[in-house]
Amino acid sequence: MTDMTRSLRTFALLAAAASCTKSPAPRADTTAAVHAAHGATNDSSFAGVQARGEGVMGVNQYTSQHVFETLPDGGRIILERPSESDTADIRTIRAHMHEIAAAFARGDFSAPGLVHAQQVPGTKVMAARAAALHYEAVDRPRGAEVRITTHDPAALAAAHEFLAFQRADHRAAGHEGMHQRQPQP
Repeated sequence: MTDMTRSLRTFALLAAAASCTKSPAPRADTTAAVHAAHGATNDSSFAGVQARGEGVMGVNQYTSQHVFETLPDGGRIILERPSESDTADIRTIRAHMHEIAAAFARGDFSAPGLVHAQQVPGTKVMAARAAALHYEAVDRPRGAEVRITTHDPAALAAAHEFLAFQRADHRAAGHEGMHQRQPQP
């Protein structure tokens, strides 16, 4: 990523963060996280998530596909473009997902906080139990994924809470092949 691209991305992040309003943190269980995301998500708040997401991730959120899948040992976050021919955005996604895996491994969940304009449920525990979690970025033909694994029950519950909130707030799929619901602006 060039210095100019980083500067523009940083500016977009700061502008998006400044334009958002903070929501109170939801209760600490997965059901509450999902309900909080759905309850707080109206068309304007969803548009805000999409706009801030584009600033943080560097790709159009309405034309990209997210999947937040819970798995018995953790889960995964997938971000893809609709076509393998979109090579510039695929490179951007891959770079972002590798950066995210490294940040999460350090216990840094500031990027999801910026996208959602709040501390994302599960991230406090995930940060505190960073040593018990493993994050691996894997390139895919149309983007990339971050695979989250753990054998720690508290870290696993937090990762599932994190993924459930993300899935709801992004109106995204819960597994590959599932259709997501994303209204156009």
